Amino acid sequence: MYLLNRNREQKLVRSAAIMLLLACMLSACATTQTTRREEARIEIHEAVGFTITEHARISIKARADYDAALMLLEQGRHELGVELLETVAAEVPQFSSPRIDLGIAYHRNGDLEAAERNLLLALELNANHPMAHNELGIVYRKTGRFAEARRSYENALEIYPGYHFARRNLAILCDLYIADKQCALDNYEAYMATVPSDAEASMWIADLKNRSAQ
Repeated sequence: MYLLNRNREQKLVRSAAIMLLLACMLSACATTQTTRREEARIEIHEAVGFTITEHARISIKARADYDAALMLLEQGRHELGVELLETVAAEVPQFSSPRIDLGIAYHRNGDLEAAERNLLLALELNANHPMAHNELGIVYRKTGRFAEARRSYENALEIYPGYHFARRNLAILCDLYIADKQCALDNYEAYMATVPSDAEASMWIADLKNRSAQ
């Protein structure tokens, strides 16, 4: 008999096919920094995911520091990566991207308070960022705020219904934490329509249907 796995939460993996955080668009990264900022734009690409574009002028150094910080995090050098990302976020406060990356980095380090703070700052800058809503939902779930977690996942899905990470996380939340079986089943099945190769999720659906029939 299949036993429920209570560690189903998505791995914090960055995938260019799912999300792209663009932080420099005008004038090929101008050499002078300004606070000029246009509204972020989301573009949905049904086959591969979504892109977020944030238009503003930033310095070449800020762009280089941002890339270096992400590389440090990928290498597992979290303390240095976070320190550099904090510098970038302070230098370009008009961008949500560094704040989202900080939220993820702090989450990985177990500092959920700092993760939440940075994700909320990101959403102040860009309220329509599916990734920020999804990551915040995970933080809320880990801190026992299940209603807030559900709202965050649903916010992500309202912006981008095909965001399968958020769909999976919502299904797990409804299944294991708030006992909403219909919500769980609907979202598991919607997730499987997007990721049919996930054998583990198939077992979760079978287990849920078995429990519902009892």
